[in-house]
Amino acid sequence: MERTYIKDITPGVRKISGFVENFRNKKNMAFIVVKDITGKLQVTVIKEEHPEMIELLDKLTIHSVVTFEGEVVASEYVKLGGKEMYPTSMKIESIAEALPIKEDSDIDVKMDYRWIDLRREKNQLMLEVQTTLTAALREFLLSKNFVEIHTPKLIAAASESGSDVFEVKYFDTKAYLAQSPQFYKQMAMASGLERIFETGPVFRAEKSYTNKHATEFTGFDLEFSYIDSFEDVMKMEEELLAFAFAKVAEKHGERVKELFGLDVIVPTLPFPRMKLADVYAELEERYGYKVPDELKGDLTTEAERMTKQLCADKFGHEFLFITDYDAKERAFYHMRDENGVPQGYDLIWRGVEITTGAQREHRYDVLSAQAAEKGLAEDVKFYLEFFKYGCPPHGGFGLGIDRLTMLFCDMSIKEVEFLFRGPNRLTP
Repeated sequence: MERTYIKDITPGVRKISGFVENFRNKKNMAFIVVKDITGKLQVTVIKEEHPEMIELLDKLTIHSVVTFEGEVVASEYVKLGGKEMYPTSMKIESIAEALPIKEDSDIDVKMDYRWIDLRREKNQLMLEVQTTLTAALREFLLSKNFVEIHTPKLIAAASESGSDVFEVKYFDTKAYLAQSPQFYKQMAMASGLERIFETGPVFRAEKSYTNKHATEFTGFDLEFSYIDSFEDVMKMEEELLAFAFAKVAEKHGERVKELFGLDVIVPTLPFPRMKLADVYAELEERYGYKVPDELKGDLTTEAERMTKQLCADKFGHEFLFITDYDAKERAFYHMRDENGVPQGYDLIWRGVEITTGAQREHRYDVLSAQAAEKGLAEDVKFYLEFFKYGCPPHGGFGLGIDRLTMLFCDMSIKEVEFLFRGPNRLTP
């Protein structure tokens, strides 16, 4: 008989398989709650009718994996969907030992036994949210004539500033793990592909121990040509996120509210926009937050956190585009205006940066000069070649799938990655 997912169970003869979530083994009857990825079902064994199951029931433990076949009936006394199964056959697929972790165990202990921790309902919903989010991002871009590409993660030169990279031995030379697909996204623009996106691993050799940093995470990047300014990039991103959030709200909003106590808020368009200097002025005026002049070219960690309140008070919104950063704080490939101001932005959601985006510099001579200014001319020689033979004006951005999921579910980065990687974590 073919197995039926519990969410699809209807009255009749059925076969189910899953983990034992709860088990009461009484003298005359046994009650087993079986859980699969879609839901839970109570299985009721009348021992007098099935003495052959008694020995198996005596062996059963919580989290053992079982398969039952039997009659599913409607029952007004059963809370789990108003249905229960009376089995005619029982098979123990595997016996579980006593679990080494509990729901309230320390996070690092949970990470040691991540495969068990992932059985929790919250974690499984978190991954469902992540799946819907990623699929919706793809769906939106495919409707806008984007092409999906897959860029190499072993590269010959650092893809960002030249620091915070993992160096690996590559035969008789050395390579780096990609910090982003940035260089190859722009190569695709020079190739005439016009609109591309990618989702894949990103590596950062940062010794950061915050709840939002990881040494490996999943990025969602896009790049597109023939833009007039970075306003086109911001418009693309806000429309993309509004579409994806609507999909998440529709499919998971009720369960996110039930399990996490959070509302999935679909943002209104357009998102608010502020210059960095104006953000600092407002933070000082409204909340008395002052930052030294030498730090005003970039957004401080504290200011980033405070934008959550600022955005709510000033705009009644959760998102904020911040523009006009100092050129020394931005990547060399960001286009600059006639005053030397980078034509890019950060996007902040709930007080956390989720994106850096920009119009890129596509003119070979200007780009070469900006790379030299940062001391990277030799390191990025191969990249500069992409712009020698014609390249349209373009821009793009990158999103962290894990960081978005973290904010949706109010969890740490350790909890939302399938397997977390950090300075002190390489296993399991």
